Amino acid sequence: MPIIIAIVLLSLLRYFEVGPFAGISWWWVVGLFAVAFIWFEFIEHMLGLDKRKAEEQLEKARKERVKNTFKK
Repeated sequence: MPIIIAIVLLSLLRYFEVGPFAGISWWWVVGLFAVAFIWFEFIEHMLGLDKRKAEEQLEKARKERVKNTFKK
């Protein structure tokens, strides 16, 4: 997520030509897009981070169901 925020901020600062960002090349922004693409499409899958997040969400939902069932 931090890389997405960095891409948005860098794009906006470059587009509106704010301070020292007015002189940087658009290739820096494109490079960050490429890094984000590689991260989310390949590295995250290789490390299993996508499945871990899905399992955590399922576990949270299961705990909530159990809590609601025994609460009544």
